[in-house]
Amino acid sequence: MFKFLMIGAAVVAAHAVPASAAPGLDSKVYGTSIGRGVTEFEARYGRLTGRADDGASALVLEISHGFSKRFYGALKTTLEREPGGATQASSIGVEGIYRLGMIPGVGVDVAIYGEYNAALHGEPHNLETKLLLEKTVGRFDARLNLVAERLATARVPVEFSYAGSADYAVIGDELRLGVEAFGALGDSNRFGGRRAHFIGPVARIEIERFPLGGELEIETGYLFAVGAAADNSRGQARIGLEWGLRF
Repeated sequence: MFKFLMIGAAVVAAHAVPASAAPGLDSKVYGTSIGRGVTEFEARYGRLTGRADDGASALVLEISHGFSKRFYGALKTTLEREPGGATQASSIGVEGIYRLGMIPGVGVDVAIYGEYNAALHGEPHNLETKLLLEKTVGRFDARLNLVAERLATARVPVEFSYAGSADYAVIGDELRLGVEAFGALGDSNRFGGRRAHFIGPVARIEIERFPLGGELEIETGYLFAVGAAADNSRGQARIGLEWGLRF
């Protein structure tokens, strides 16, 4: 167990972008399983509601492929909209996940995530790494992503955040209900304190025999603003579509 955690901590510390002002708006909670030979097309959308940030949104479009049981790679682009502004592409990036395996004795699966984003409008590029943890017991699944982010072209503090979920399969694998959370933890200069968090209910629906082939997963939810996030918004509406095909 100590070996796995040391490897994960080393990678996160080495490649650590400033955390979004609204944690989770352009992200998701990643699991550790990888489908070998599966290509996935994904679209996920988040929108802030209420107060000064009402209408701010992010749309992520992504294509990924499982090259083996341990490695997955993806290309992505992000489109963002500020309150009252127009939607525009903000970055393109690449990401990858490498599955390390199970921690002996505790049944927690571990993987490492890495991402590089190239900004499209003169802003600094950024690097992001995550330590992915997942525990499954019967129909129950829990995930925790520990995130480190840093601008690639500037000497600024490393930003730390988290993403987590817990859900239960109420109807086979077709419907899962649970809770999801995203939040800021601080940076390498100051950890902790009053930070932005979002937490709320989510539902995941899986259509195994999608008419166009493969499987379609739909995720939707509403996360309530907590802590510093409540200063500028009431919450975050989210929806995601993920279509997987095996070639």
